[in-house]
Amino acid sequence: MIDRRTALAGVAAMFGTALYAPLARAAGASGPVTTPVPAISEGPPSAAVFTGAQRAAMTALTERILPTTDTPGAIAAGVPQYIEKLLADWSYPAERVPIIAGLDAIEAKSMADYRVSTAKATPAQQDALLTLAMNGQITGGKTFFEAFRQLVIAGYYTSEIGMTQEREYLPVPGEYDGAFPYSKVNKVYSA
Repeated sequence: MIDRRTALAGVAAMFGTALYAPLARAAGASGPVTTPVPAISEGPPSAAVFTGAQRAAMTALTERILPTTDTPGAIAAGVPQYIEKLLADWSYPAERVPIIAGLDAIEAKSMADYRVSTAKATPAQQDALLTLAMNGQITGGKTFFEAFRQLVIAGYYTSEIGMTQEREYLPVPGEYDGAFPYSKVNKVYSA
């Protein structure tokens, strides 16, 4: 089976040069690491990155980016814990600023517009808040959204759920059939 670091390197290749720095560092795409670093998936974060309100907002927003459908969503895949671990152990303090500032700006917008915290907003309200951030209509929103989206996607597709339930792992996908009907393709394969 493919390990998380190998999968993360594949995700890094997917995003190319615009990869959020902690993801590039964790995938080994930012050059050689001069000091030993712990594996991403081992143990809790070395330090708390978020306040309770920021953690709740971050958790709710991860599920809006990759919601539960016929496959488990971001929360079930452990994406919020992955994000906090990655930011605690693989990012410099300055690299956390866009994520933390973005969560605070979204929280302020949610309180101003809906009079409820981001975590308690309805899914439609959370989607609206993410759309405002994505379109740069919230202070620091574009920077936050791009980095946050990358963290969610990387966390999901390198998790066991992402690799085994959302995608299907086949080391050798089978024989070639050039006339296979596209309508019969069920899942995207990863190797």
